[in-house]
Amino acid sequence: MLDFLLYILSGAFVGLVVGLTGVGGGSLMTPLLILLGIPYNIAIGTDLLYASITKAGGVAAHARQKSIQWRLVGFLAAGSIPAALVTAQLLSHVFTDANEYKEILTTSLGVMLIITAAVILFKRVLKDTSDRPRGPVGSFFQLHATKVTFLAGIFLGVFVTLSSVGAGAFCAALLMILFPRLPALHIVGTDIAHAVPLTLIAGLSHLFFLGNVDLVLLGSLLIGSLPAIHLGTKLAARLPSSVLQSILAFLLLGLGIKFSIF
Repeated sequence: MLDFLLYILSGAFVGLVVGLTGVGGGSLMTPLLILLGIPYNIAIGTDLLYASITKAGGVAAHARQKSIQWRLVGFLAAGSIPAALVTAQLLSHVFTDANEYKEILTTSLGVMLIITAAVILFKRVLKDTSDRPRGPVGSFFQLHATKVTFLAGIFLGVFVTLSSVGAGAFCAALLMILFPRLPALHIVGTDIAHAVPLTLIAGLSHLFFLGNVDLVLLGSLLIGSLPAIHLGTKLAARLPSSVLQSILAFLLLGLGIKFSIF
């Protein structure tokens, strides 16, 4: 019973942070669950399904606003979803026990947390850079933006499946760089529209191929987080989100270094 209440409170905490800052759901939930004693594989698998459910409402809202670039979602998903399925299948066939691939999960989690922290900290720099005239490298990426988007989808499919982190902030930063003329609202909408099927497929792969999902834990997190996200969104207008995002970024950076080195 105490564990159940603790998981509800954990979901509420993460939901509140997401509502206040707009970032940090997957990036914060998995490390928190691990620190609470949940095995790495269960934390990652459960968080993937948690992310798909909590982000689903965002897709509906952006679809109503017509702020989703479905063509880009298709390019991303064409790379990410097969990559997620293949990654989960490889883990299930190559390793006989979750402990055998624990180091792969922890290293991937650490690296993706560090990348996510860097994206949050340097979001303004990335935005300014993407708005400036491009050099030869930038011109190449712009010329081949859709191909790069597909390849980035493969990268996301692999590492989101291994870490449950990266479908949000990292993907948004990538879209910002590759498509600088895309309005910020469309970047967010496209990012969320891709994140939902990716985390859903990756989460279901963890559930059915690897047995890495705790459904009771998932339900507890949702009970706590869904109302907290709503509350955090209301409070966000009264608090300095940039300061909160910076604090979150440094927290994720510290956690990323911990998981990738130790």
